[in-house]
Amino acid sequence: MRMLRLPAALAALALAATACAGADGGDGGPGSGYPRGETLYTTGTAWSAPTSWNPMMRGGFAVGTIGLVYESLFHYDPETGEYVHWLAESDEWVSDTVHEITLREGVTWNDGEPLVAQDVVTTLELGQTDGVPYGNVWDYIENVEATDERTVTVTFSESRPQEWMNWAYSNPILPAHVWGDMSATDITDSANENPVGTGPYVYESHTDDRMIWERNDEWWATDALDMTMDARYIVDIVNASNDVTMGMLTQGEVDLSNNFLPGIDQLLNSNENIVSFYEGPPYMKSANTAWLVPNHNRAPLDDTAFRQALAHSINITEIVEGPYANLVQPANPTGLLPEWDAYIDHELVSEEGFSHDAAEAVAILEEAGYMDEDGDGFVETPDGEPIALTLEVPSGWTDWMEAARLIEQHAQDVGINITAEFPDQGLLDQNRNAGEYDLVINNARQLSNSPWTYYDYLFQLPIQDEQTTVNFHRYENEEAWQLTEELARVPAGDVEAAAEVTSQLQEIFLAELPVIPLWYNGQWSQANNTHWTNWPSEAEGTPNSAAVMWEGWYEMGGINTLAEIEPVG
Repeated sequence: MRMLRLPAALAALALAATACAGADGGDGGPGSGYPRGETLYTTGTAWSAPTSWNPMMRGGFAVGTIGLVYESLFHYDPETGEYVHWLAESDEWVSDTVHEITLREGVTWNDGEPLVAQDVVTTLELGQTDGVPYGNVWDYIENVEATDERTVTVTFSESRPQEWMNWAYSNPILPAHVWGDMSATDITDSANENPVGTGPYVYESHTDDRMIWERNDEWWATDALDMTMDARYIVDIVNASNDVTMGMLTQGEVDLSNNFLPGIDQLLNSNENIVSFYEGPPYMKSANTAWLVPNHNRAPLDDTAFRQALAHSINITEIVEGPYANLVQPANPTGLLPEWDAYIDHELVSEEGFSHDAAEAVAILEEAGYMDEDGDGFVETPDGEPIALTLEVPSGWTDWMEAARLIEQHAQDVGINITAEFPDQGLLDQNRNAGEYDLVINNARQLSNSPWTYYDYLFQLPIQDEQTTVNFHRYENEEAWQLTEELARVPAGDVEAAAEVTSQLQEIFLAELPVIPLWYNGQWSQANNTHWTNWPSEAEGTPNSAAVMWEGWYEMGGINTLAEIEPVG
């Protein structure tokens, strides 16, 4: 989603690594002494030097900290829509408000201590510490208790199984004997070097330009789930630039790249060693929805008719075929991802959904009183005030920058004065969180176990002075938020009941368009078959799991991918 940029010193390190690839006689990978046949090289997930292994520092820890080292109670399979028992061997909903979870027998932390029920209790209780990212679980958890060495009983003040199961598969369990006595500051801010986890890998070493994980040969899943990791080492390399990444991928110095690479479609069609999930467009599965996000605290973006006109003005096909070269797909008007198709009210979408129609955009503007009275080519508000809006995306995110330029052109073609601007990402994030912007593109929520996470992003209330994770658009609709809360209470796995709620949410969404869905960002995943093979693909007999190592995707199939790939020869 971005063009990768690093400080000159770090870029030089990555370039040096490329230059000295094979310097150890071809046995190891780029600038390393690790056996090439036992070492998997990845890139596209780290944007700066690894400095933390603290799972509480979401977005700040070394990639793999959660997933390779720390593991969750469940995983979730987005292809089947089913939860997979992981650290939990079994579970039972004793009642609507009591969930009993039994841990696997024989699981040990990598320091030799056994996994016990108190570890789960302590992990949840850490949520009561200021700054822990999952503190909201205590809005609906009444009590958590270790009823024996392997059994945890969670009692809820209100039943919210969609929300709870999202926590249960996406949050790692931490060892009580390590974290139970930590100070509040250490819990949220310590680097947590040499992390103690239950997962298939342990910390080996790191440098400014890479993170190295070594296989945990005592991993419980080898026996329990018959999962074997052929890669003794995983080396995740910090990205220097698209050109460097493309070169390393082409040369077989990187086995898996997980960032957007302009021109990768040409390489996939010309180099039989470079593969992705699909043989043709869009090449990748979908990962999240990119929205055009208007600030509802600024006129005329607070006007539903104006947002509807803006939505009709955008030619998403031109964006998909232009900057993306068909590497992405246009989003459904609801914005829900393809894996959530069962939750989409297709009849409603066919009646109320928007599509590119410049004439319709002009008609909506005229009917709402937006006219070009001064003859400058741009409409004014019904009160005669000029309109001049900015659309901001981060500087260096080349695909989004090109998309923003096209949206600017499309809007101006129907008389809406929008100018694309490209500030530094940090400044953009700061202003977006504070509500100091007109329009941005955002994709902050990815595929998950439930469309509840999607609607929680869109409708969460109340609005704070700083909106750091959800509802950047500052849209206030109490009915939509109550329906989102109702969706959280639907029993896990009850698709029909959930779809009844999401249909009502879509009726509000399509009428109001609080944000405008644009396209589905891909699960950026391109692999080289030179050293490792059996990558996930649409071909029969290959894995169907996710081949992305981003945070949150190890628990949705990424760990299965690592267990399925095989060394060549």
